[in-house]
Amino acid sequence: MLNKAKNDDFARIAEFYQYAIENTQNMEKYGRWIYGLHPTDEMIKGYIEGGFMYYAEDNGEISAAVAVTPFQSADYRTVFSGITASDDEFSVVHILCIDPKRQKCGLAKSVMNEIISEAKNARKKAVRLDALCCNLPAQRLYEGIGFKKCGCRNLFAENTGNIDFFFYEYAL
Repeated sequence: MLNKAKNDDFARIAEFYQYAIENTQNMEKYGRWIYGLHPTDEMIKGYIEGGFMYYAEDNGEISAAVAVTPFQSADYRTVFSGITASDDEFSVVHILCIDPKRQKCGLAKSVMNEIISEAKNARKKAVRLDALCCNLPAQRLYEGIGFKKCGCRNLFAENTGNIDFFFYEYAL
């Protein structure tokens, strides 16, 4: 279902994020994404160049996009305490985005289940991610799949300023 993005997929993926941000109901309330601030072209290009960007298609159109790094950043070490392992023993989900026309149809759950399955196959210890504390739809998704809330931290993001994030973990 998920395809690994290549450099020539950048324009399609960037257009998809822009479309989704402009057309997702309550984006300003829950996700608060502003294209160019979060996500940025540089962020998406970096994920593609690193081999971390994935997308799903339906009838030739992108229906979902997500970045999954096979490691956690140093700042995640200070938030999570449940599983002790090296940074490369975690998969971390970033910028999960679902086509607004396909939301509430189980696509996000399918994408997350595929990420979990791939992390298991790669013998990772857990899948981790963060979400804005105000992003109730994302929280319902992650908690419904079995992610455990591991903490909250106030962080600065270009698109929101200082805001609280929940950190989630799915132990494998």
